[in-house]
Amino acid sequence: MTGHRLYVTVSIGITIFPDDGADAETLLKNADNAMYRAKAEGRNTYQLSTHELSRSTQERMTLESGLHLAMEREEFEVWYQPQVDVETNAIIGMEALLRWRHPDRGIIAPADFISVAEERGYIVLIGDWVLRQACRQAREVRDKGLPDFRVAVNLSARQFREASLVTSVLAALKESDLPPNCLELEITESVAMENVALTLQLLRDLRAIGVTIAIDDFGTGHSSLSYLRQFPIDALKIDRAFVEDLPDRFEDAAIVKAVIALAAGLNLRVVAEGVETKPQLDFLREQGCREVQGYYFSYPVRGEELLRLLEQGLAVTS
Repeated sequence: MTGHRLYVTVSIGITIFPDDGADAETLLKNADNAMYRAKAEGRNTYQLSTHELSRSTQERMTLESGLHLAMEREEFEVWYQPQVDVETNAIIGMEALLRWRHPDRGIIAPADFISVAEERGYIVLIGDWVLRQACRQAREVRDKGLPDFRVAVNLSARQFREASLVTSVLAALKESDLPPNCLELEITESVAMENVALTLQLLRDLRAIGVTIAIDDFGTGHSSLSYLRQFPIDALKIDRAFVEDLPDRFEDAAIVKAVIALAAGLNLRVVAEGVETKPQLDFLREQGCREVQGYYFSYPVRGEELLRLLEQGLAVTS
């Protein structure tokens, strides 16, 4: 490679005999684990093997092997958190939330396994299953006499980049016979900004189907307002981190006010996540936020429980 200059960095994992192992095989395994931790910490650094690191690695390996069989064993479930109109207290939609009912550990939340699923390549298959389940459940709700009821489904970063995404959405809608306007797809602000050109094209293709688009966790990323103006979206979701200290924390209150005003100026809906108290709800209502979700109204529930809530005419379960 004449004329080219190469810059080499190194990630090192260190183990110490006998604390980290009594034999060469164990020491090498723990050094390997420590090296991967060094890579995860940004590379060009070193990490010492620790008992905590060994436990973390073992936990990760257990999750990986379990995920491989979870779909086959039908261990995944879709739960739903109601979205409420603050003016009428009526449930107007629901967000689909993935849960893993592990045979030994019980219910596992996505935060504990989604990163592993993405790295191992399972997330696209899982995401497609969630999409189909959510559309089917939304169709059941629609059949109960709520034609404008909407289901929101999160798209992972890897799922959003899949070439088959639009085809998968079309298939889920056709299979469930759900009208496209009853499906809302959510992508995070950070995912939207990874590749603006790709995001614009995908969002246009999805909007052409007739589904709506929401930017999730708004305010936590680094979006440019000029790009936001170009994206064909329908809603902004205020991240729960800005809601939890309302109305007392001045900085969060100012950010929430600004997001609500921005959404109004762009003719977008705005949804606040993580509403748990009446003061939070009152503040959001006063600022003009029409849609909210959170424990104040309902914890995530299984599909059949949500149907019972709707059939009984219950708007809130605070």
